[in-house]
Amino acid sequence: MTAPASPARTGVWIGIATITMSFAAYTSAMVVRQGSGGDWQHFRLPAILYLNTVLLLASSGTLEFGHRRVQWSWLHAASDAGVDPRATPRGTAWLYGTLALGLLFIAGQVLAWRDLAAQGLFLATNPSSGFFYILTALHALHLLGGVAGLGYVLGRLHRSRSRPVAALGAASLYWHFMDVLWLYLLLVLTLRL
Repeated sequence: MTAPASPARTGVWIGIATITMSFAAYTSAMVVRQGSGGDWQHFRLPAILYLNTVLLLASSGTLEFGHRRVQWSWLHAASDAGVDPRATPRGTAWLYGTLALGLLFIAGQVLAWRDLAAQGLFLATNPSSGFFYILTALHALHLLGGVAGLGYVLGRLHRSRSRPVAALGAASLYWHFMDVLWLYLLLVLTLRL
């Protein structure tokens, strides 16, 4: 018999479904718009997007490692003599590293937008640049939500005597989804723009 899903995890799954449908709709609109007019302009994607991809994938690695270390710390705190089970668990430094990598990704997105602006490509320049800005900005906003969620979990890890197991698992699920969504967007943007 499996344990019931936590409200946090259920909420994240609902959010993932909603976000997936939104990005599927935007992708469909982009494909239809590209085929319906002769004003679609192909352009070179900013090279920083590939570094951003590495940063985001690395952040999933640090998150997973930190999540496992925190769980290991919780499991062993109760059995190790002299270890305060209420102390901040080991592994939180990896979670802070995840936050830093996520914020570096956002900064990289800003640099990508500035690169396009330097090429004379803005939101309203043509449909292709408009879709680029919309898709990447929406992803960045959702990733900022992940940064806020992980920051909330880290705050609870430091100040609470309880163990926010469900919240950390939900934040991890959402973060990994943001990685998968970015890989999808990068593929679509590479093929369509």
